[in-house]
Amino acid sequence: MNTASLGLIAGLLLGVAAAAGGFTGFLVALVLGAVGYVLGGARDGDFDLSALLRGGGRGRG
Repeated sequence: MNTASLGLIAGLLLGVAAAAGGFTGFLVALVLGAVGYVLGGARDGDFDLSALLRGGGRGRG
């Protein structure tokens, strides 16, 4: 199991623990699962977050 999958599982479990039940709980679990997946994928090198974190620079003349 790679780090992205572990991050996804950890995010989903945290989401369930943070907001147990209802549609809001489902959305929180979904968002935290996606964040965990992206952070785990970035750690594995599957995603490049440097472009997002760098910011600025566009549209300036």
